[in-house]
Amino acid sequence: MGKIYRVNEIFYSLQGEGMRSGEPSVFVRFSGCNLRCPWCDTDFDSFTLMSADDIAAEVSRLNHDKIASWVILTGGEPLLQADDSLVDTLHQNGYKVAVETNGTIVPPPSIDWVTCSPKEGSITRLRHADEVKVVYTGLSPEHWRDFITADHWLLQPLDDNGKENAGETAEYILSHKGWRLSLQVHKIIGIK
Repeated sequence: MGKIYRVNEIFYSLQGEGMRSGEPSVFVRFSGCNLRCPWCDTDFDSFTLMSADDIAAEVSRLNHDKIASWVILTGGEPLLQADDSLVDTLHQNGYKVAVETNGTIVPPPSIDWVTCSPKEGSITRLRHADEVKVVYTGLSPEHWRDFITADHWLLQPLDDNGKENAGETAEYILSHKGWRLSLQVHKIIGIK
């Protein structure tokens, strides 16, 4: 028997953030994280034990019309569990695999798209990502460029119980080269 993964939920929706925002995707949300960010939307206490084949079967069941070509591994911190075996199983079932990580763990090389959302006070081990998405807390995010290279740099307003700082975030982007706005579109339009 292969590895067993602690899966919080699997659901079909639109990618709500980042460069691929608006794209139909199947999300595999893992339970557990090595950081505890106050804005995290994952229930760490709830999970189902699943094999890679179980996960792939559920992804395919939810995506029965084969509209989504991407599976997004998210959490918590999905790289505490996600490995080449899971990625290979999803690839064999015809999916491209993306991960949304805090950057504290280096992802398996077989992942097709890496989104890194680094957190203040953490040690970033990831050295390159397709996109870096920083939640803007009012602190300058420029220091992340010393640790990570990326094809795209995104700044996202902090959504702290409705006290969003979108205006401040936009002002920062307008006065600092190389940043692009990322909004949580799924929350704006009211979907999961």
